[in-house]
Amino acid sequence: MPKSTPQDIVVNPANAAVIIVLTVHEGSESVVRGVLADAPGLIRAVGFRAKADRLTATVGVGSDAWDRIVGGARPASLHPFAPVEGEKPRAPATPGDVILHIRAQRFDLCFELARQFMARLDGHVTVQDETHAFKYFDERDLLGFVDGTENPEGDAAVEAVLVGDEDPDFQGGSHLIVQKYLHDLTAWNDQSVEEQEKVIGRTKLDDIELPDDVKPSNSHVAANSLTDADGNDLQILRENMIFGEVGAGEYGTYFIGYAGDPEVTETMLRRMFIGDPPGNYDRILDFSSATTGSLFFMPTVDQLESLAD
Repeated sequence: MPKSTPQDIVVNPANAAVIIVLTVHEGSESVVRGVLADAPGLIRAVGFRAKADRLTATVGVGSDAWDRIVGGARPASLHPFAPVEGEKPRAPATPGDVILHIRAQRFDLCFELARQFMARLDGHVTVQDETHAFKYFDERDLLGFVDGTENPEGDAAVEAVLVGDEDPDFQGGSHLIVQKYLHDLTAWNDQSVEEQEKVIGRTKLDDIELPDDVKPSNSHVAANSLTDADGNDLQILRENMIFGEVGAGEYGTYFIGYAGDPEVTETMLRRMFIGDPPGNYDRILDFSSATTGSLFFMPTVDQLESLAD
């Protein structure tokens, strides 16, 4: 597969999202392949009705379904999501053959595109998870802290999320890891602001990273800060969104992490759930529990459209 146009991964933050994780029924591979091939055109058709509200979507395929749906060569780094078992917290692996990550400034656009996709896929897939998500005030999560402060921007973001010439047949694609986290807001809100800041590693009001001599080594910021052997930062692009059901008392963060190399994200997760050294796990996991985990490869636009052949 030649290099081609990436999907819309590096885009301006959206106000609303629908994320759907699917498994594909045996015998339905050709139908799903056709929907994936038509995805770029379907996204354009729905988005054309309200261009200013910036409807975008990415679609991806999981490792277990790649040979069934796409076939041929495989992305070098595509593999099933591996569960992470720490002394206390756990990051489970859950089924996922196809993902739809839909974003816009208005929820109705996300809903309409999701509806169009699912009308085509009806009877051929099982929905493993569907989450309707939203931005919360000034880019904060439900814990009250700004989320995504350290996201790369511009050329740095493109470099972080896209496969390069290390895998030339899939250059321009990306890897996506998603996890759904539920928060214990009662326990969290019982903590003082000072204690919450130590858990996160940043100030709550003005979003300033704590000094190294104050920031605990098991804070969320410390656990997610990686460098290579030369001291260069290793980065991913987080598109995290908030979700919740007031009646059910469930509130959380949907982690959405794009990376050219999924090992960067996986290393962050090992540091979070196991700790470095082991046992020094991310303290945010005393208040947040991962309930899902899947890894997908996001082909380029041309690779998607070529599935029609």
